[in-house]
Amino acid sequence: MTDLSELRFFATHEHDCGYLPEQQARTIFVDPEAEIDAELYSELSDLGFRRSGPHIYRPHCGACKACIPIRLPVSDFAPTRSQKRCLKRNAALKVRKVDKISSPKHYALYERYINLRHADGDMYPPSFEQYTEFLTKEWNVTEFLEFYDGERLVAVSVIDHLQAGISAIYAFFDPDDTKRSLGVFNILHLIQRAQAMRLPYVYLGYWIKSCQKMRYKVDYRPFQIFVDKQWITVRDYKP
Repeated sequence: MTDLSELRFFATHEHDCGYLPEQQARTIFVDPEAEIDAELYSELSDLGFRRSGPHIYRPHCGACKACIPIRLPVSDFAPTRSQKRCLKRNAALKVRKVDKISSPKHYALYERYINLRHADGDMYPPSFEQYTEFLTKEWNVTEFLEFYDGERLVAVSVIDHLQAGISAIYAFFDPDDTKRSLGVFNILHLIQRAQAMRLPYVYLGYWIKSCQKMRYKVDYRPFQIFVDKQWITVRDYKP
């Protein structure tokens, strides 16, 4: 199995940033031919790397350091009043672990979500090929969660189990079911899941302070950010 010190990395050419229109972005990827086990994947996550489909990557944009890895230390998490209300609203939802999310009902939910919530993003317009490449590539550490309101599928969450926690890869949900705040509930559920498993963290990917779409990631406190090769705890934060 490949060791961290033996890994090769490849950098992309500069391209338009999907989050900051005025910026050019560059990404480094772990060698796709490398054998990555759960331990090495966890080590990379603790160094600020992220998984997307079959690739493990990290922003590498020169002078721009806007993309900051963020994770939640779940033992210290204290829900706000709004988050408590969200948990109460969704208490009756059933959560099921499934082996696959490649059926028409899963893709139909994803397609509606992208069309109505992210028509200005990189994943628009959606396609089944893109969906399959991005979300249904199975790793040994990946788990698929369905959220049901009665018999109606309202949300899907894709997560990876790391040695130190749960990595929230992606979630999509019914864009018309706004009162439930399903995106918020997904993160709250993952926090509870990590607590029950006695795992210390939930990893939320990257936070960009000046990007409104990333604003929600600092609503769960305390949180930790990876700056200057170390994780720093933030307990009080004012946007």
